[in-house]
Amino acid sequence: MSEEQIIQDINLQEKTCLNREQRANGINVFYGKATDLVQKARDGSLKNCERKFQQTSGCMLNFYLAVRVTSIRDAVTIFHAPVGCSSSALGYRELFRGIPPALGRPAQYDLQWLTTNLTEKDVVYGAGEKLRKAIFEAEQRYSPKAIFILTSCTSGIIGEDIEGVVGEVQPEVNARLVPVHCEGVRSRLVQTGYDAFWHGILKYLVKKPAKKQPDLVNVASMLSYTWQDRLEIKRLLNKVGLRPNFIPEFATVEQFEQLAEAAVTAPLCPTYTDYLSRGLKQQYGVPFFLYPSPMGIANTDEWLRQIAQHTGKEEEIEKLIAEEHEVWVPKLQAIQQEFGKLKNGEKPKVLGALGQGRLLAQMPYFDELGLEAAAAICQDFDNLVLEEVEGLINKIGDFDILVNTFQASEQAHITRDKDPDITLTCPFQGNAYKRGKDVTRIHALRGDPMPWSRQSGYAGAVACGNFLLQSTKTRSFQKTMLDKTQDTYRDWWYKQPDPLYYSYKEGV
Repeated sequence: MSEEQIIQDINLQEKTCLNREQRANGINVFYGKATDLVQKARDGSLKNCERKFQQTSGCMLNFYLAVRVTSIRDAVTIFHAPVGCSSSALGYRELFRGIPPALGRPAQYDLQWLTTNLTEKDVVYGAGEKLRKAIFEAEQRYSPKAIFILTSCTSGIIGEDIEGVVGEVQPEVNARLVPVHCEGVRSRLVQTGYDAFWHGILKYLVKKPAKKQPDLVNVASMLSYTWQDRLEIKRLLNKVGLRPNFIPEFATVEQFEQLAEAAVTAPLCPTYTDYLSRGLKQQYGVPFFLYPSPMGIANTDEWLRQIAQHTGKEEEIEKLIAEEHEVWVPKLQAIQQEFGKLKNGEKPKVLGALGQGRLLAQMPYFDELGLEAAAAICQDFDNLVLEEVEGLINKIGDFDILVNTFQASEQAHITRDKDPDITLTCPFQGNAYKRGKDVTRIHALRGDPMPWSRQSGYAGAVACGNFLLQSTKTRSFQKTMLDKTQDTYRDWWYKQPDPLYYSYKEGV
């Protein structure tokens, strides 16, 4: 079955997207060889499993979308939810204020959002009138160009008619209303939240192109790519006369409206960008590519060449690559030599906690640095990356993979079992790992403006390599953890062989 047959078409006549489970057979529970994972996905036997025990998880609404949608300039976000569902938005204003305006962050900005504060009474009688009032309040208070309506588990369970309210109110307000169906209960996979957001963007905001902008490149990026990554991508594209259209964080409504005018849509994170890229191609013919992400020297070369194919900049890109290699490749080679000294020429092993986009980009990058991937941890897995994972296996060989969405006990198990020289953790999973070897974070967040936080492009390849190298030289924190704290889990947990011990083995 081809990828196009596997992936169902995007239908903007529907109020929202299919779940990733429906659209691409997504799962978030698996442990085994990558070849086995791919084979099961190919023959249709790969099924998601229930966990008997869960520690933490991310919510599509407050964790994955609130931080992005609320940062869109000249817009307002309405959380149609109990007040607690919007609580995570409180901290993001401060997170972004860590970026100095001198680096390009808007000097005068605020995160504009409201909540309908759904209660038990609303669950019984409905809250359409509350939503109407919130829309008019947002219009009167902020005069926005767009109002995003983020749904919640509560509004989803009671079957609130969001589109009905939008249809009634839209003629009475100037702002474009954009409902986003991101009820946490509708999917086990947070990527469904991304798809739901892009569905709303494609359906309500993107305009039919009045003209084409041959120098414009759509670049959708996640929170886990820092402000310095934006600057590096802008630096590279500007050097060949191209302009990045960064979305969604800090974008204006106009930037969304002109997405169909771009020459190409390029990814920083392919799994995040997938739905938007395919939607722009399907509706407006905007070409796209999903792999690779510009992480590491070779991946950045290929990323730029793919952009060149759609912008007619082949000669300029090749000249740019040659110039950048002169500057950055010797610095990367120096890092390789330092890693080589750590184990007398033997490659240090690294274990990364990755999304499936990072899985594809980072494992070749580890190899570029002179590191060996002990295994891979992937938040979730779906058929959108089958061919690319097969290509990765052909390139670096088979490897163990744990598909796991923020389950700390499972990650602790595989970390103890593989005992890598360096283990990488996602900031939201906690970086305070108790172990004798090295630990550091796998990425920074958008609000980190420091040059060493970047991972994208040529400068990012060297900065991230130096960051990983530094983790092997600073062990006082690990030593304190070992000396002063007890282990979180009992010995039997590590001695039994299965990190998915608390999962049912039959699919749901």
